Amino acid sequence: MTISKAKTTKTAKATKTAPILLGSHVSIAGGPSKAIERALSIGCTAIQIFVKNNMQWFAAPLPEGEVRAFVEHPRRNELAVIFGHTGYMINLGAVNPEFHEKSLRALREELTRADQLGLPFLVLHPGAHMGAGEEAGLEKIAASLDEVFDALPEGKAKVALETTAGQGTTLGYKFEHIAAIRAASKHPERLCVCLDTAHIFAAGYDIRTQEGTREVFEEFDRIIGLQHLSGLHFNDSKAALGSRVDRHDHIGKGKIGVEAFRFLMNDPRFATIPKVLETPKGKEMLEDVENMTLLKSL
Repeated sequence: MTISKAKTTKTAKATKTAPILLGSHVSIAGGPSKAIERALSIGCTAIQIFVKNNMQWFAAPLPEGEVRAFVEHPRRNELAVIFGHTGYMINLGAVNPEFHEKSLRALREELTRADQLGLPFLVLHPGAHMGAGEEAGLEKIAASLDEVFDALPEGKAKVALETTAGQGTTLGYKFEHIAAIRAASKHPERLCVCLDTAHIFAAGYDIRTQEGTREVFEEFDRIIGLQHLSGLHFNDSKAALGSRVDRHDHIGKGKIGVEAFRFLMNDPRFATIPKVLETPKGKEMLEDVENMTLLKSL
């Protein structure tokens, strides 16, 4: 995608006064509304949350009081975007029937929770083929998503397919994988994309320079379409280019460096895309503050 200087300048002026959509993944310990307070305490304008314990298959329904406290929080509107991430146990490509059925149920329930909380989308790792092969795995993931969407015809929250590093038999490490799932789905309008910088780097997309980053996103646009990009995970990578190893690092401290983030923070095409950190941190989230400060300086 080539953008003229005039168009870029015009768009930049239009978004100059808009808030930078930047934040981090925030804990919901104590209830979802606590995530809002934690996020605002460190200056977030966009955040990602889990809608339940991410390492458990299922959870009790959200109490009405917790839903109300989140939806009606007096400062919720200070966060321009709040989206969710599904639990890590879900694998829509699972070959074990019991595991696959649990994955379908878990995703249905998490999408229901996302709708209760008014979240626009849930980020989902597409899944792993577990030895069945990539083509079969992609077909199964698309069919599984259709089954989930068919069971929730009134559902509003979308699923944002996340790009992956490609560890083991994990799918989603090629832009073509994401495009294939969307193309095979009966409900492509309910599917969007979340791109993780550390993941695509580990998968082999070289974003160590601004020019390299520009070329990678031009490839993304050709294969998937930038109009389907709904979220960005901002992570540096402890793992090397093409290593297929998923290890997040602080911005500028890993193998990627700062130039990819400089490009993404300044290109007006990404001004309305929430950018969320998934970097290591302690309870006080001081590391998030440092990373966000660096990103804003770019």
